[in-house]
Amino acid sequence: MPVTERQLAAFADQHGHQIPYDTSPRHLAGPGDARHVTHGLAAAGWTTSSDPLSPQIALTSPDRRYTMEFNPQSRVGTWWTLRAEYTDTAPGWYAAFGELVPAEVLGRLTDALSVPPPDLGLSPFQILESAGWQVGPTATAHSPDGMCHVESHVEALQGDAQTSYWRVEACEPGHGTPIGRQIWGAWLPSPVPEFLVTAFLQALTAPEPLQRAMYDRTAHYRAAQKPSALSPEQVVQAHADRLKTIRAQVRAARRQPTTTPRPLLRSPVPTERPFAASPERTPHHHF
Repeated sequence: MPVTERQLAAFADQHGHQIPYDTSPRHLAGPGDARHVTHGLAAAGWTTSSDPLSPQIALTSPDRRYTMEFNPQSRVGTWWTLRAEYTDTAPGWYAAFGELVPAEVLGRLTDALSVPPPDLGLSPFQILESAGWQVGPTATAHSPDGMCHVESHVEALQGDAQTSYWRVEACEPGHGTPIGRQIWGAWLPSPVPEFLVTAFLQALTAPEPLQRAMYDRTAHYRAAQKPSALSPEQVVQAHADRLKTIRAQVRAARRQPTTTPRPLLRSPVPTERPFAASPERTPHHHF
């Protein structure tokens, strides 16, 4: 399902009349335009499998294995859910992302799902450390401003089984506790491929600001904004160029011989609900 000229024109009509503001850090920039995700998936050949008159959107990959659902009416704050179906050779999994996760950051993850990026040989925590985040000894990392946190957790189940997950969340500064109220969260339980986690974290920690219009919603009042050097026309053109690049990469990947899949995180999908409240934090929603 390619992005139509009418859909591109609608994007251009909105963003071509808005003065862009450089907004940083990325974890406080707010959701942005969901079309950074949906247009990217459409450019990669995903098709709509939802009611076109519904506010909920579901897109399915060409091989029918993956589904991305967008539900802005979610009552638990999970606006985005990415699912992989079980196959004879690969396990199923899901990942969930909250209302205020920047669409550009999530779009980098879905781009990687369509065209896996080169293996940089860096672990997720090495990515975070190279971006200036404080990496702790207990598989945790914290942004320089102390308002975004990454945790990799492994816990034992019955017998020799284990479960693991990555949790990323932006939070209010703590008031007498290390972490305050949750602003948004992302939940990536195993066996989500680690290269998708890496793609998400690379985009989250990139130093370049995200563009938001003057009255766009940010995730927090501490987000810093200043007029961008980019013009509205350049913002629109950058979106169109990204879609062309995705289409070209997908076509090139289909011409390549099948390669060995990237390794998965090694444990079964956890059954507990994402982001259950813990004693030291009081989130106002699950995501």
